[in-house]
Amino acid sequence: MEIFNLTLSQMLMMFMLIIIGFVLKKKNIVPDNAYITISKLETFVFVPALNLGTMLSNCSVTSFVQNSYLILFGLAAVLCAVAMAYPVSHFFVRNASDSAAKYQRNIYRYALTFGNYGFMGNFIVLGIWGEEMFFKYSMFTLLITVVCTSWGLYVLIPKEQNTSKPLDNIKKGFCTPPFIALLIGMAGGLLGIKSYIPDFALNAISNASSCMGPCAMLLAGIVIGGYDFKSLFNQKKVYGVSLLRLIAIPAVFALVLKVIGASDVVITFTLIAFATPLGLNTIVYPAAYGGDTHTGASMAVISHTIAIITIPVMYLLFVVMM
Repeated sequence: MEIFNLTLSQMLMMFMLIIIGFVLKKKNIVPDNAYITISKLETFVFVPALNLGTMLSNCSVTSFVQNSYLILFGLAAVLCAVAMAYPVSHFFVRNASDSAAKYQRNIYRYALTFGNYGFMGNFIVLGIWGEEMFFKYSMFTLLITVVCTSWGLYVLIPKEQNTSKPLDNIKKGFCTPPFIALLIGMAGGLLGIKSYIPDFALNAISNASSCMGPCAMLLAGIVIGGYDFKSLFNQKKVYGVSLLRLIAIPAVFALVLKVIGASDVVITFTLIAFATPLGLNTIVYPAAYGGDTHTGASMAVISHTIAIITIPVMYLLFVVMM
């Protein structure tokens, strides 16, 4: 029960930060483009620093070999999620006769495949278990990130704006700053170069990585604050996809993993990666390319609200009690 209380405490802390960001936006304390600045800081500074520091500290030849199986579990889970998202998305957007409807269906495909395994997942793992467990979680999400930043962005960018070939998107998945920092940190950890890095540089990396979680939650609140709050709760379909994302899909994954005898660590990471609420990519990328952002904002608000209860309950059911 102690871990249940810790998980609930983390969720309440995250929700409080989201509310603070929401108030900052509604009161016009932050500028209209604040979410762009914070997004870039997360992408180019805070998350890369977190990945780099964690890998330098925890990635050794022994730990990499012992935990390499997590990469395969993560890849298998996300590919199953992608395969499931295609048929299920048709229930949410039945008639996709025009480009707008097809794009809406793609938003639901993305939402059915990816939870907020990055910002929120990282925050949960670090807050409850610390850096050593986060290293293992990073191994689990390594190829999930590649799929997210390749196929995921391919479906989120409106087709008339997306001139890239599928292979080009896969290449881009390996070229994002967080992923590059992860690989550099992994290589540095395997080579044992941390002892040669000056303390001031390690402290800078550590301090920057500490900003990742709080800033991500503030970012969510600021983005949500830019919309008419009541209208975000009026999209009935979003409740359905949120319940699938937070309960049904991770429950199926966890049950299958229990049946095949997977470890509690694998089940825990699967729940964190796939039972987290919907992230901000369904807002940020459509906004950048002229697509609809209202559905994505509604998904973020509703799923984050429900997740305060579902995440600790799902963990309690499948890891603590089973």
